[in-house]
Amino acid sequence: MIPSPQERIVVLDFGSQTTQLIARRVREEGVYCEIHPYRTPIDRIRALAPRGLILSGGPSSVAEAGAPAPDPAIFGLGVPVLGICYGQQVMAQLLGGEVRAADRREFGAAELELLEGGGLFDGPPGSRERVWMSHGDRVVRLPDGFAPIARTPEAPFAAIADPTRAFFGVQFHPEVVHTPGGRAMLGRFVREICGCRGGWDMASYLDRAVSEIRDRVGARRVICALSGGVDSAVAAVLVHRAVGEQLRCVFVDTGVLRRGEAAQVQEVFGHYLKIGLTTVDASKRFLARLEGVVDPEVKRKRIGHEFIEVFEEAARGLGGADFLVQGTLYPDVIESVSVHGPSASIKSHHNVGGLPERLRFELLEPLRELFKDEVRALGRHLGLPGAVLNRQPFPGPGLAIRVLGEVTPERLEIVRAADAIVQEEIGRSEFAPKLWQAFAVLLPVQSVGVMGDGRTYESTCALRAVESVDGMTADWARLPAELLARISNRITNEVRGINRVVYDISSKPPATIEWE
Repeated sequence: MIPSPQERIVVLDFGSQTTQLIARRVREEGVYCEIHPYRTPIDRIRALAPRGLILSGGPSSVAEAGAPAPDPAIFGLGVPVLGICYGQQVMAQLLGGEVRAADRREFGAAELELLEGGGLFDGPPGSRERVWMSHGDRVVRLPDGFAPIARTPEAPFAAIADPTRAFFGVQFHPEVVHTPGGRAMLGRFVREICGCRGGWDMASYLDRAVSEIRDRVGARRVICALSGGVDSAVAAVLVHRAVGEQLRCVFVDTGVLRRGEAAQVQEVFGHYLKIGLTTVDASKRFLARLEGVVDPEVKRKRIGHEFIEVFEEAARGLGGADFLVQGTLYPDVIESVSVHGPSASIKSHHNVGGLPERLRFELLEPLRELFKDEVRALGRHLGLPGAVLNRQPFPGPGLAIRVLGEVTPERLEIVRAADAIVQEEIGRSEFAPKLWQAFAVLLPVQSVGVMGDGRTYESTCALRAVESVDGMTADWARLPAELLARISNRITNEVRGINRVVYDISSKPPATIEWE
């Protein structure tokens, strides 16, 4: 969905895993922001008519042969530019400065001392802010016209500015939550320096999205890959708002769903929302495809391939369709394929990317440029019930990637039962609204235990609970010991096959939210 271009900030992506967070922070200011590869031609950037440019961080060194660099003509567009980390370094080098490997690399929290506001900061000279660093190189000589506006003990040019041309660079990452003042700094850049007034919201997005879907689909038919999660639910209702009875939803019971999920989906969509729904029980097919598979990437790919097979058959049974709706989001894209730039791929998702050439579906991904909280806001405008909108994110491959090792009906039932206890206990606690996700993982680890008077040798269950805003970064939830003890006690007593429960206290990064 392409919104009105009156106010647009463009981020040029150099491969940072937090590039999407930059866009998210800008959108939080009510200003539309989109991401393009660093190598985007200057004519294309000029045609977008951005109010400002942000150069993202990245894993490369500007000293490397073939290091990513934008067209230097971007500095002649007459719009403000903000370089972040690698973006600062490549800007400094292209404009005549010098960058070298730092004597000491900075990774993690650092104390920033303000030298002057320079438009980015509002604190007085000498004041200090906590920032998040992640760099091995640093600027050692500034281009003409630049001056330092903040420093750290290891980076004398931690923030630089050329106020005449409205060019700025920061060595730290303002987009991450570990830089407490970063959101305000980006807000000042977007609103005060770039002159944006705001106006990007889900109400305006809804109107434009409906219009664009109608124009693209015309009188053709659409089939929706409905999973029951927030993303596919909002995508389905949005498309239904646009094309009505031309949409048919298909829900596939893959056999790797949570307890009661299939019944809930049928109730909400078939009865409450009155959207045409066909349910396909393909659980035996999926489990057969997963037999003997241990590698998580193989699991994901086999589930994705089978999903397409099932949809192809379902579409034929419904008389055919021209479009396949998927609830792909921005985080899906950044963690799966380098769509907007050279960002490193972490894992694949079955709902991201193209379709096999033999299929005649065109992909319709109306949420592809949105973050999870934006999707929920859009869902509220569409009138979806809270029971759907407040559901935790659930991976496309389902419980198959929460059963580490081989997926069998018996192991699925174990993790399904354990997860149901987690959902029940978390759901009635005061922590439920604060959590991004909470779930159980069945580990391929057995250990000795004692139950009653007998010795056991059974499986280990890991509990995972995280807090996050958009899923791009996450911190483990500090759940009280009493709650953890209650969950552990119930699992070991009620779920046959588990005699040990552990709690995952890893953040993202360095870990991912899911274990596979």
